Amino acid sequence: MLDLLRAAAALSLFSTTMALAQEPATLDQMAAEYRLQTIADDPIVTYFSGLPPSHNDRFADRRAAALNASDAWKGVMLRKLETIEADALTDQQRALRAVLLEQISSDLRLRVCRGELWNVNHFTGWQALLVPVAEGQPVATTKDRTEALARWSSLPAFVAVEIANLDRGLAEHYAAPKSVVRRVIAQLDSLLPANGAAPPLLSPATRSEDPEFKRRFAGVVDEDVVPALRQYRNYLETVYLPRARDGVAVTELPDGRACYQAMLRANTTLDRTPEQVYALGERAVEENLSAIRAIGERRFGTTNVLEIVDRLKADPANHFESAQDLLSFSRAIVAKAKIRTATIISALPRQDVVVEPNRSGDEAAGVSSHYDINGDATAPATYRLQMGPWKTQTKGEATIVAVHEAWPGHHLQIAYAREQQPSRLLGDLVMNSAYVEGWARYAEGLAEDIGLYEGDDARVFRRIWPARGMVVDPGLHALGWSRQRAIAYLVSTGRFDDARADEMVDRIAVLPGQLTSYDSGALEILSLRREAEAALGPVFDLKGFNAAILAPGVVPLAELRRHVGTWIASRQGHRKD
Repeated sequence: MLDLLRAAAALSLFSTTMALAQEPATLDQMAAEYRLQTIADDPIVTYFSGLPPSHNDRFADRRAAALNASDAWKGVMLRKLETIEADALTDQQRALRAVLLEQISSDLRLRVCRGELWNVNHFTGWQALLVPVAEGQPVATTKDRTEALARWSSLPAFVAVEIANLDRGLAEHYAAPKSVVRRVIAQLDSLLPANGAAPPLLSPATRSEDPEFKRRFAGVVDEDVVPALRQYRNYLETVYLPRARDGVAVTELPDGRACYQAMLRANTTLDRTPEQVYALGERAVEENLSAIRAIGERRFGTTNVLEIVDRLKADPANHFESAQDLLSFSRAIVAKAKIRTATIISALPRQDVVVEPNRSGDEAAGVSSHYDINGDATAPATYRLQMGPWKTQTKGEATIVAVHEAWPGHHLQIAYAREQQPSRLLGDLVMNSAYVEGWARYAEGLAEDIGLYEGDDARVFRRIWPARGMVVDPGLHALGWSRQRAIAYLVSTGRFDDARADEMVDRIAVLPGQLTSYDSGALEILSLRREAEAALGPVFDLKGFNAAILAPGVVPLAELRRHVGTWIASRQGHRKD
């Protein structure tokens, strides 16, 4: 999972802003204004988007007045965008208009969720982002250090607003699930000093060579940050947890059905109902199961999917001896994948990616493996590896996750886009999961094309999970599934034990609709590839097709289809059969 999704999901649900300073007149001006306003809304988004940090003296303002101001300026911009005719634009401008329309419309639709009133979660909650913000806080100049002191000394006021919002939410029947609240409490415990150890949020002080700043920042952490975190933790445990929800479905909340529909659109950029997503997912799952049965019949003489999975998992050669073994294996796979990816991409991006264990707080909360962007293109990005499941995870599963997060998955797509389009007005602020996660899921198939999966273990597990998210996510949120049914469904895939299935249910709970995005996007990319292969025949070029998918950057799926259709038409003149 791309780590930017954590920040982007938080921003889309909980962002605030100033009023527009002036009415932008052109698409470029609108994009620039959107970028500036978005960063002003929540400055920490720059720490996850690859943009230079700015407004480093504060956290977001999440009071009601600021949220209303956000709605107002976005409404003005949306009305202006709707007056611009797409047919009169260049290809690049048309893509920019589509991106802005989708993003701003999505932001406004999501307001029905009232996310600020139940903002307790271990993926996009503010506490989950504090360590990387501390690690990225600039401290090089006097101005930087002054801003650092201002930001972190303001945390008590920020926490007071969060608690007030949660109190209001409880009064209006909004609450997070109990299971999620417990995970957030565990995260907060990891942020607090224990056994004399230094708090992990001291990074700005440890990176600075200014002794006075070191002293003052340590004082801010001791006197402001730690007490605020303790206050929030104790509030969650003593006040909030007893009143939190037993269930996990977003449809349990006021306007929950409308909220889930908005979440589906935000994550997939498609207008599909939960029932339509569920049905499409079931069809795709059955296609994958048919392929698994064929592998099982060849390998084991059986078409029983669970037996195939069990026999592969029972092979000791498919497992790791330690957490370090998992880490070393993943690093070797990423290195091999980089070499093989060069055969299906016209030019690899220069930025590399390294594999490191999850941060301790994320590991404690059960946060899955994910990709961390690095805005400095001369330094590597990071694939953060969840170490906990090393005893149950197979080598094939670890290979698939490494492919998804690094080469040719998230890292390739993100780094490629930034090198090919270095002057993009919106940077990585605007994104949608269907494109980003869709490419990464599609990349899992590309890895099979280039021979990265050396055994049936990976070939089976590549197919056992895809499209399941399109079933379990709407099942849990909109179609009445219980937590127990969702866990049983996840365990039945053979990919999850009970503990990991429990973690996945809580992830689905705090990111409604997000798990449907992977295969909504991947199925669209595969559909476009089949159309291109049929239209172009012998002149179809996989490198060219992949470049056509990557070229426009992160765009809504409808815009991606239009772009690839134009590419196919341009290539048809070369066909001579």
